[in-house]
Amino acid sequence: MAEEIAADLFRIEIPLPATPLRSLNSYVVRGQDRNLIIDTGLNHPDCRRALRSGLRQLGIDLWQTDFFITHLHADHFSQISSFAKPGVSRIYFNRPEAELIEGDLGIGAMLRYAILSGFPAEELRNGLSFHPGIRFGGQWKPDLRLMAEGDLLAVGGYEFRCVETPGHTKGHICLYEPRKRLLVAGDHLFIDISPNIQLWSDTENALGDYLASLDKIAGLEIDLVLPGHRRLFGNHRQRIAELKEHHRQRAEEVLTILAAGGQDAYQVAARMSWDIRFSSWERLHVAQRWFATGEAIAHLKYVQEQGLVRREIVDGRIFFRLS
Repeated sequence: MAEEIAADLFRIEIPLPATPLRSLNSYVVRGQDRNLIIDTGLNHPDCRRALRSGLRQLGIDLWQTDFFITHLHADHFSQISSFAKPGVSRIYFNRPEAELIEGDLGIGAMLRYAILSGFPAEELRNGLSFHPGIRFGGQWKPDLRLMAEGDLLAVGGYEFRCVETPGHTKGHICLYEPRKRLLVAGDHLFIDISPNIQLWSDTENALGDYLASLDKIAGLEIDLVLPGHRRLFGNHRQRIAELKEHHRQRAEEVLTILAAGGQDAYQVAARMSWDIRFSSWERLHVAQRWFATGEAIAHLKYVQEQGLVRREIVDGRIFFRLS
C-alpha cells in the first residue's frame, strides 16, 4: 500500500520478516520522464510482494525508473536485482561502499575482528548464518552511478542534494530537498530508536563520524524527516540532541565498566545496558550479541580517541583499559 507524503512523493512500507525493525520505508518519487525508488528491502518474497503491489498502485513503469540506495545494508539494497532493468535503470550509490563491494571486503574481515574482540569464534560462524541480512542479502554488483556531497538528483518536482552522513555505515548518504525542507534520512535518524553504530576495525571512528554527521544535519532547515524505518517526524534538532545525549551516556557507561579493569569489547558489551530483555548474556541470540559488541567497539574507539582509554593486545585479543 502506497502512502502519499507530498505531491508525487510516496512511502511504501516493506515488511522485514524475522527482524526487530519490522519494516522498511521505501520512498517513491514519481516524475514525468523518470521515477526514483529510494531503498528496496530484503531479498525476500514478502518484500517483493509489498514493493510490487505499491508500485502497481502508483502506476510506476520500471523501465522508466531509477534507484537510490542510502547505504550498504541488506534491508536497503537487496531487492535491486529483482526490480532494476539492466542497461536502463540508473542506480545511485556512494563511493566508499562501492569500493567495499568491488574489493569483496565484507563479512570475513568483520568476523576476524570480532574474534579478536573476544567473540567466541565457533559460535559466531555458526550463529550468524541465521541472520536475516545474510539469509536474504543476495548478490549485488551492478553498474553504479556514484554520488558525493553536494551532488544533485532531480526527479519530478524535486531536486535532492546529497549529504554525506557516515557513521551508521562508512558511506551513508541522506537526500535533502532544501526548497521543500525534506530530508530522506535512511538509517541516520529515527524518532524512537537509536541507529546502531557498529565498528569492526582499528582504523575508523564510526561514533565520532556519526556525531559529526548529526551536527551537519542539525544545520539544515528541515520540516519533515523521512527515515528508513518507523514513522516520519519533524523537529529534527530535538531528536539530534537526544541522540547525542544517548551516546554521551553510553560513553560514560563504558568508562564505568572499565573502572573494574581491562576487558575486551565482548566483555564490555555483556555489561552494558540494553533495551531488549534477556535472562543472561550467553543466552542472547548471537545476532543480538553481534550488534551489541559492534556498538561496544564503536564506543570504546570513541573514548580511546579522546585519550580516556588505551588499547592493547593480550594473548591475541584486543583489551581496553582506562588511561
